[in-house]
Amino acid sequence: MEIADVTFAKREARMQQGTRRKIALFGSLCAVTLLAGPQAARADAGGFGFWLPGAMGSLAAVPTVPGWAYTTIYLHLQENAGAGRNFVISGRAGGSVVAGLNAHGDAIAQAFTYTSPLSVLGGQAAFTVATAPGSVGVGIGAALTGPLGNTISGSVTDSRTTLSDVFYQGTLKWNQGVNNEMVYVMGNIPSGTYDPNRLANLSFGYAAFDAGAGYTYFDTKAGHEFSVVGGLTYSLMNPDLQYQNGIDFHVDWAASQFVSKNIQIGVAGYFYQQLTGDSGPGAKLGPFKGRTVGIGPEIGFIFPVTQGYEGYLNLRGYKDLSVENRPEGWTTLVTFAISPAPPEPASPKPLVRKY
Repeated sequence: MEIADVTFAKREARMQQGTRRKIALFGSLCAVTLLAGPQAARADAGGFGFWLPGAMGSLAAVPTVPGWAYTTIYLHLQENAGAGRNFVISGRAGGSVVAGLNAHGDAIAQAFTYTSPLSVLGGQAAFTVATAPGSVGVGIGAALTGPLGNTISGSVTDSRTTLSDVFYQGTLKWNQGVNNEMVYVMGNIPSGTYDPNRLANLSFGYAAFDAGAGYTYFDTKAGHEFSVVGGLTYSLMNPDLQYQNGIDFHVDWAASQFVSKNIQIGVAGYFYQQLTGDSGPGAKLGPFKGRTVGIGPEIGFIFPVTQGYEGYLNLRGYKDLSVENRPEGWTTLVTFAISPAPPEPASPKPLVRKY
């Protein structure tokens, strides 16, 4: 009986060790994947907003191991819209209405997260800052109207390598067994690299604020996981284009299965709906409310890095399935995170009986 007890205790210790490592790495990852997205005609126009759909993923609400964590994210976007679809973008003071649009962007986000060991309102607090260098290219079929009513025909392209805004996020997370809850607030600090006379921009040209809440169900024994995060975005006016995006509502979700303590596979998706219309003198297309739905696969790998730290590599992609008043395409994210590893569990002592 004593031998059986010791064997069971060791098996449980190994399972809990693997589980805590997954929590630490996934939590840091999900706190920062929302932070950077190329804004090739995205940010200052009726077709796109501040939030990058699909930014939140698996285990978004699960508390992490306290300490500093580093994450780098490679993000690729490919967006297209036919010649019959119009958008307002930068490129002229006051903005231009263009017909037809294709845009691509590649950015590498660099993010640092600090998770406090102190309890805040009974939960765990963390703060993240990030920015992203990258390249972006934009092509349009025809510019229909400029700020003074001028008409410009013919195709126009623009591309450059630049820097995104600085992004920040604060989170509070709670855990009760298999149930985990989270609230967050985030925003951006305009970097100054925005140029209203360029079609290609990686920064927004305005400040925005986003807040929301999330839930994760995580059964450590069975390896089942489901996460959902919803939020609202409020954007200030772009002073160069005199364009203000409406209030946006977004929901990101993911479901995954841990096939081993180091490998996770799943599916993720998003729903994005603009609740109020765009406004301002530059909103030449009226309310122009956007909507999109997307879905795609994900896979993750956990591996040791150095003493006290572990790494996590995640690959996931999304395909737009239903789009209104936005270019449509696909998004690919490759994430590498280094986070504090949980302490090794103490070896259980065998039971000793004196006779």
